[in-house]
Amino acid sequence: MKILYVCHRFPFPPKRGGKIRPFNMIKHLARRHEVIVASLARSAEEAREAPGIAAYCSSFEIGHVRVAMQVARMVARLATPVPSSMGYFYSPALARRIRLLLGTRDFDLIFVHCSSVAQYVEDVQGIPKILDFGDMDSQKWLEYARYKPFPLSIGYRLEGIKLLRAEKRLARKFTMCTATTRAEWETLNGYGSGVPTDWFPNGVDNEYFSPADEPYDADTICFVGRMDYYPNQQAMFDFCANVFPDIRVRRPNVKLWIVGANPSPPVKQLGDLPGVVITGSVPDVRPYLRRSALMVAPLKIARGTQNKLLEAMASGVPVVTTSVAAGGVDAMAQEQLVVADSHAQQVAAVLQILEHRTERQRLAIAGRNRMLSHHDWEGSMQRLDRVIERSVALTTEPSPKIGRVGDATQSTAPGCG
Repeated sequence: MKILYVCHRFPFPPKRGGKIRPFNMIKHLARRHEVIVASLARSAEEAREAPGIAAYCSSFEIGHVRVAMQVARMVARLATPVPSSMGYFYSPALARRIRLLLGTRDFDLIFVHCSSVAQYVEDVQGIPKILDFGDMDSQKWLEYARYKPFPLSIGYRLEGIKLLRAEKRLARKFTMCTATTRAEWETLNGYGSGVPTDWFPNGVDNEYFSPADEPYDADTICFVGRMDYYPNQQAMFDFCANVFPDIRVRRPNVKLWIVGANPSPPVKQLGDLPGVVITGSVPDVRPYLRRSALMVAPLKIARGTQNKLLEAMASGVPVVTTSVAAGGVDAMAQEQLVVADSHAQQVAAVLQILEHRTERQRLAIAGRNRMLSHHDWEGSMQRLDRVIERSVALTTEPSPKIGRVGDATQSTAPGCG
């Protein structure tokens, strides 16, 4: 088949959550199909790195955008019914290139990852189209509204309401819609769009993320995640204020490594606290994971799959997390990972692992085995293949194969944060 694959973040190199899922899909599909990738580059560095995708697809198209212009497009939609985040992912140049592709090539399938870029192909007809929402972004924005101070909370709630309306409308325009987890699929299915829905999980590279031969440090715990991302910041502010000090009362030598790119100034200030180390961007997170007795992920805001949990568990590092974050992992609480929601529960869970080597070993082995059996990319991509087969079979109308994307798409579709 000839597949047009459209995604909101350029999927190479696959260093962050928004790139890992599309990269692995493209890599898998290109083994048997002709895959043309269309996406956005937001910086000179991203544009320089983007050609690396050429080894994993037939060809690619890049829409070069500047953050200042994308923010202006968001602001322009504040007083309209259109989600502001949609403007952030719109590029007139990329829209033209996609229209040209659709007008000059016969595609057998259009695959869209993330609703924010569905705007480029939503009006195309006669070709099977799959919209992989991944996470239901409207729910994430609505959750942000609970934690952001007034009046920001009003803005986040309004954007969430706009996105919810747009997600429901968009779902009806595709042959099939998918999500990342069962919980996200249940939300999607609840939209009542009338089109088939399904889900397939994120995987993890179980060879790259594997247990270390060298011993771990029984007085080191870590958190891994981008530190310019609000849910990660919120989790660490809360943990450092309300959990970590109580852990150090019992074990004064415990260290917390906060490992993640682009820490904001308030995050950097956490490094002034006893035992807290802010690493900033690192070339490889594996040494930090493998040296740690466990990883904490005390997220209060979490949608879809937290790849950081998969990577830690695949590395044989026990995870202590919250129920909302654990919901994106196909694992059993207290068996393959530890779920602790309250501050007291988190203190007790961390100390239990730090002070009992056998418990640490049990969780390390169980978590690693669960990743091998339930979060391997091979199994996930087999589910994707079945989704595609079903979508192609559903499109049997004798309508023209080539569609056009009208200019109106830039003002009528949703966004993805």
